[in-house]
Amino acid sequence: MDTFSKTERSRIMASVKSRNTKSTELKFISILKDKGITGWRRNYQLTGKPDLVFLRLKLSVFIDGCFWHGCPSHCRMPSSNINYWNNKIEKNKIRDKKITKTMKMRGWQVIRIWEHEIKTGKLNRKLRQIKIAQQNISADGE
Repeated sequence: MDTFSKTERSRIMASVKSRNTKSTELKFISILKDKGITGWRRNYQLTGKPDLVFLRLKLSVFIDGCFWHGCPSHCRMPSSNINYWNNKIEKNKIRDKKITKTMKMRGWQVIRIWEHEIKTGKLNRKLRQIKIAQQNISADGE
């Protein structure tokens, strides 16, 4: 049982989530700029609220925090309130899969990037996906 009301818990979690995600997102944006990757927008109103959207490419990028999205390598559950956190993270994972499926059905490419991939700089494959999508649009003459 949670000791906070649903409204209070939501406010607490939103503040924690925003702080952690924002710095990781900004670091990723810095990497994009360093690699000369342009054409993205932040805070674009789209299903699932992607962190970045490449409109011309119909490509959405989600930056998933290792804790909040249940990274199999880095998610460490708190030792208290175990049932609450297991349920919360499992719901997040289900939601992520549903959003990815919905976006793909609407013709969007979806790239999900783990927080640890940004922190360790292991983004080559994901950056290559973005560059290939940009090249394909350029080759089509759009």
